[in-house]
Amino acid sequence: MSKKFSSHRPLTILYEDEHLIALFKPAGLLTVATDRGRNEETLEARANHEFSARSDHPEGVKLHPCHRLDKDTSGVILFAKGHRVEERMADLFRERQVKKKYIAFVHGRPQPPRGEMRSRLEEDRRSRDPEAVSITRYQVKEQRRKFAVVEVEPLTGRTNQIRIHFKDLGNPLVGENKFIFRKDFDLRFKRTALHAWELFFKHPVTGVPVGITAPLATDMRNFLEKTR
Repeated sequence: MSKKFSSHRPLTILYEDEHLIALFKPAGLLTVATDRGRNEETLEARANHEFSARSDHPEGVKLHPCHRLDKDTSGVILFAKGHRVEERMADLFRERQVKKKYIAFVHGRPQPPRGEMRSRLEEDRRSRDPEAVSITRYQVKEQRRKFAVVEVEPLTGRTNQIRIHFKDLGNPLVGENKFIFRKDFDLRFKRTALHAWELFFKHPVTGVPVGITAPLATDMRNFLEKTR
């Protein structure tokens, strides 16, 4: 194994078959390279490094991320084995045939405790569709004294959608530092408390329903224990 990746534990595989592999993305790791983080390590690079080193690696096959998570977000990321499967998964995401669920910690007590948030975000306003709107469903799973554990289902996939919607609701994510002044809130967390929890979709090749779950990240589990 190269020195670049030798200090890391192997990535956790959440699901794998002939066409797809789902991995656990740790918080603090970019999904793919960006202009700003051009020299940073990425999940895509680590995944391909480990995949190519396997004895069962199909020659010439590369892993392609089917979607992305923010650097601070932990949880499940799906990769396609080769371009053909990547294109089929892209169609499913574009047609909103992939259900994504997240776990978030948000400040305060969301009211109502279950609901749907709709608003026109920047991407909606740039859209050619004058009726384009971003939609996020949520349900409080556990209410603590200063924050809530919330199950979140974004029905659209706009940049920062979940973070903006909860900020607009008056219950920003714990650890949020982009859309609020962190000093205005008591709770502290080293990152935005958002975890990609579940993916549900019909397999792009077999048509069989697939469900993948990523256990809650260790830092979020520890936060729950410390705030009991």
